[in-house]
Amino acid sequence: MGRHDVEGSTNDHERRRFARALLDDLEALDRMCADGLIESGVRRVGAEQEMFFVDRTQGPALVGQKVLERLGDPLFTTELGLFNLELNLPPCTFGDTCLSDTEAKLDAALERIRETAAEVDADVLLVGILPTLAQTDLGLDAMAPLPRYRELNDLLTTLAGGSFRTLIKGLDELQVSHDNVLLEACATSFQAHFQVGPEEFPRLYNLAQVVSAPVLAGAGNAPILLGHRLWHETRIALFEQSLDTRSEAHKARGIRQRVSFGDRWVRESVLEIFREDVAHFRILLTADVHESSLEVLARGEIPQLHALCLHNGTVYRWTRPCYGLVDGRPHLRIELRSLPAGPTVLDQVANAAFYFGLMVSLADDPGDVTTVMSFDDAKENFLAGARYGLKAQFRWFDGETISARSLILERLLPLAHAGLESAGIPAADRDRYLSVVEARVRSGQTGAQWALDSLSALEGLKSRDAQCRALTQAMLTRQRAGRPVHEWTLATEAELTDWREHCRTVGQIMTTDLFTVHPEDLVDVAASLMEWEHIRHVPVEDSDGKLVGFLTHRMLFRYLAHRQAGGGEPAAVREIMHPDPVTTTPETSCLEALQLLRDRRVSGLPVVRGDRLVGIITERDFLSITVRLLEPDSSGATTA
Repeated sequence: MGRHDVEGSTNDHERRRFARALLDDLEALDRMCADGLIESGVRRVGAEQEMFFVDRTQGPALVGQKVLERLGDPLFTTELGLFNLELNLPPCTFGDTCLSDTEAKLDAALERIRETAAEVDADVLLVGILPTLAQTDLGLDAMAPLPRYRELNDLLTTLAGGSFRTLIKGLDELQVSHDNVLLEACATSFQAHFQVGPEEFPRLYNLAQVVSAPVLAGAGNAPILLGHRLWHETRIALFEQSLDTRSEAHKARGIRQRVSFGDRWVRESVLEIFREDVAHFRILLTADVHESSLEVLARGEIPQLHALCLHNGTVYRWTRPCYGLVDGRPHLRIELRSLPAGPTVLDQVANAAFYFGLMVSLADDPGDVTTVMSFDDAKENFLAGARYGLKAQFRWFDGETISARSLILERLLPLAHAGLESAGIPAADRDRYLSVVEARVRSGQTGAQWALDSLSALEGLKSRDAQCRALTQAMLTRQRAGRPVHEWTLATEAELTDWREHCRTVGQIMTTDLFTVHPEDLVDVAASLMEWEHIRHVPVEDSDGKLVGFLTHRMLFRYLAHRQAGGGEPAAVREIMHPDPVTTTPETSCLEALQLLRDRRVSGLPVVRGDRLVGIITERDFLSITVRLLEPDSSGATTA
């Protein structure tokens, strides 16, 4: 997907030409593997670092293109969202100080990006999913202005029938429909690459599938999406669903998604995966391929396999095979895509060290992992690690059930130490990175768990938006300090230092945890609800979540007074509710909403998106904001 000269595959003639080039690439790769032309006996590693840009309110900042232009460095590249950027580290030989060198390069690059982002009034955050993202941030105006992204969006959206539907259940439940692919841009990762020889590819690829589960369980850093607490690594569920273009018939037949763990072990060759993906997934993007890879190979030269690499970039296996060239020599590598960005550079390199150490250690084991574990167990382990983090239970070798925590501490960390040692990693670096993983697992404080615990500590901030902004500011502060996440203190309400920036729109301060009634409910039920929950406003919605009315405590007082005076039988809510209430939207400014309250002489406003109820804002909310703004800061001055 790094090529800019791509087109959507809507032209049948161009698609057929590209398909021919794709088949030639597969044949060329098969011959290169058979003839020993693919590099073997060399271990190189590399990484891709994705990141978010945030503004001074901790919301997403659409500055990616501006920062990229100012950097002027080919190591940096665009991502789908303008609030993202990607850094590609050059590959290095695995051994000696490669891990500490990687950490130093990442630190230096991020400091450079932070300085550049500051020029456009933004900051950089490493996190799997930015907690402050809202669905309104995901319009096409937030997409990087490159033709290939717009082409990809149009093609995938058409295949998906016009919208992508996401349903994820965790502590909360998120169900959302979105009309473009930018939900994908909500997820950022730290992708680790591990070079392998063609003859060992099947065995090591299968190993990577197996170890990805415990590595991910200890690395989760994406528990919040659109204000909902979901999986410890919600990226996994989000990415799989946000690009799901299958029809209902395809889903019924169990056809695999473009984003997946896979369906079976690799038995003989990397070609199994590439052929399977060509067979299963329609060509989305094409590009001009000026010469057949088979003709290049016939001349004794090494082909780039452009068509294969482009198609491979539109199929998103969590463990993905890659073909490339280093100094003119072709090689294969395994890309681990499941690890999230953050919480710190140190945490990320520690995760990579754990993974690389396991790969080297288990690669020396002559046994075949497919004889001691079924593929279904490997897949289920992966999903459990993503959903539950260190609380996951795994079905390990020979059917043994073991907790993620015990597996990592008692068995895998010693193996990783041995693997790093055999690769020539110095003792100081082995201890530095693996001790971070060990301390994180012993404490149970992954990035995901820290975020969830911090949200609980921020319950004094009634709005989920304010909680997420305080959480994000705490991430920024602690990430800059560089201490690993297991040493972080929980976020506090004091993280929100400028309340004016956090109460500009209704969406930032509205209440979303709503108590509602149905129009056919008994009025006495609504009255009891108000008494029990100490609330003065209750929206009325139908079974589809559509706002159809509004109840206030004054309406109930009048009704109850009438009842006490002998005024008839118990009534339904629809008989006394206001059927056409004054409403506002999440994007409305707080000043406009306050003026609306005053002009229409109402004490509360249901907040709607379209005709769907999404929140409520009341006079009491504005009073709480005023109190916050008048509180003195540490210098004795007030915010207002």
